[in-house]
Amino acid sequence: MSDASCNVSVFERRKDVPKEYTWATEDLYASDDEWKSELDRLKELPARLEAFQGTLSKSAEQLLKFLQFQDEISVTLDRFANYSMRKADEDTKNTVYQGFKDQTNGIYVAISSALAFAEPEILAIEDSTLEGFFADKPELNVYRRYINDIRRKRAHILTNAEEKILAAAGDLAQAPDDIFGLLNDADMTFDSVTDIEGNRHAVTHANFIKLQQNSDRSVRKAAMESLYKTYKNHKNTSAALLSAQMKQLKFFASMRKYDSALSAALDAANVDTAVYYNLIETVHENMESMYRYVRLRKKLLRVDELHMYDLYAPMVPNFEKTVTYDEAKLNIKNALSVLGGDYVALLDEGFNNRWIDIYENDGKRSGAYSSGARVHPYVLLNYNNTLDSEFTLAHEMGHAIHSYLSNKNQPVIDSDYVIFVAEVASTCNEALLMQHLLKNTADKKERAYLINYFLEQFRTTLYRQTMFAEFELKMSELVQKGESVNSKTACEVYYNLLKLYFGDNIVIDSQLKLEWARIPHFYYNFYVYQYATGFSAAIALSQKILKEGEPAVKAYKEKFLSAGCSKDPVSILKDAGVDMSTKAPIEEALKLFDGLIDEMEELMK
Repeated sequence: MSDASCNVSVFERRKDVPKEYTWATEDLYASDDEWKSELDRLKELPARLEAFQGTLSKSAEQLLKFLQFQDEISVTLDRFANYSMRKADEDTKNTVYQGFKDQTNGIYVAISSALAFAEPEILAIEDSTLEGFFADKPELNVYRRYINDIRRKRAHILTNAEEKILAAAGDLAQAPDDIFGLLNDADMTFDSVTDIEGNRHAVTHANFIKLQQNSDRSVRKAAMESLYKTYKNHKNTSAALLSAQMKQLKFFASMRKYDSALSAALDAANVDTAVYYNLIETVHENMESMYRYVRLRKKLLRVDELHMYDLYAPMVPNFEKTVTYDEAKLNIKNALSVLGGDYVALLDEGFNNRWIDIYENDGKRSGAYSSGARVHPYVLLNYNNTLDSEFTLAHEMGHAIHSYLSNKNQPVIDSDYVIFVAEVASTCNEALLMQHLLKNTADKKERAYLINYFLEQFRTTLYRQTMFAEFELKMSELVQKGESVNSKTACEVYYNLLKLYFGDNIVIDSQLKLEWARIPHFYYNFYVYQYATGFSAAIALSQKILKEGEPAVKAYKEKFLSAGCSKDPVSILKDAGVDMSTKAPIEEALKLFDGLIDEMEELMK
């Protein structure tokens, strides 16, 4: 069964999915038994680590041995965890692999606990002694950035005993995210809906947005009602999980002497909280652009009342675009050829050697992601032959190649890029794909369709993700002040944000008060704002690449994609040509948004 002729994008059971549509977990371990053997070996590591306790300041040689051993463990854990997590995500109803995932979490906690002595000991080394170590063992300079980063956070690193307690609590800290994942992906089901022709449509996490894009307004409304009916039935459980997440973040931030969970989260990546507040402030200053977009959407859909379930409906009537997986791959390769033949060769490597798990199956984790395993990246999709799926593939392959190049060009200790820059390469791919598709169509209706999609990227990424970031901040601030986070307060705060971000020309359907309950990123520790900052940086980088050519491409690949975490993330972006310490990239992106609205109005006259 070839992809070109395959109309199936949802498989009932995991075992029914053809091998060529699945990712190659055998590249990690040939079998479950191999993974179990590795588990036995990993159980010995905590004792071996603890043997270094009290020795790191004795000599340059001893410190180097410890850091190199830590690298070895990192490489082994990368493979071990990727196997268990990828297998668990293939089918969240498979209790065997859920057990593997739990065992992996246990190993991480045990190793983290055993490593608790390391940072306090590195902190305790006198500056002069440490410089002597670097002189005695030049190989230690590989770890200079890492060591300096630890010492930068001196005020927030505790005693050996205290660090061990916090490390041991890691399993408990993971519980809200784990429980949310099982509730959301394995336990929740939604009523199917019927279109005007009497056809039934299953409602799943993977196809919900596709249903919201349906030209049949009754389907859009029914899908929204079906989804949120289930979330309403679980609203108190969902609120309890969100509250638990905010409380555990507050606990760890407080223990580490940060003034807030936000400060703790951003300091981990060496990003000033001013960047977070700057994003929200800049978007607030440009709300009129979103209100203008809402007015345009209402006009083009020709509705007396615009509802929230109309937000994804195409504004271009009588035009649908189906994109098979093979077509998407070809479009992406052509679009990203501006990044050079070496970049396209890496795309082919991923497409042809099963880096990607392509289609949905029952129980499979919803959404999409890339995991940058050292053997090669792994990309999860739930591809459903839409333009959105095509862009998701481009997005996740941006992550994958960013991970691949950082792993290849940086030492282990500097290879894992921080989350602040995580969304830049992925979104730059999307921007380049959009520009390619726009450049290669002469059809006004198709151009309008693509601009509609591009406008949606601004709405869903720059505005929507900033709204999520503001909601997460408000929930955290409630917990910080000792106030309750429950379903009532969460719904009220979320509803008020919807009114602020979308204005008076849309009906805020009551069901949308519960949207917070289905957003997994609220369990990622202030991650979501980086979609918006990353989008702004990516728009700037894509424009530089298209306008400047080879010099910009060279800087992007060498200074950014290959940089890992070798510098702080704001400096890495500056090296590539974008200064995220200012409002300029966000303002420039919003100017482009306004310009696209202008063009859409002209095309649709």
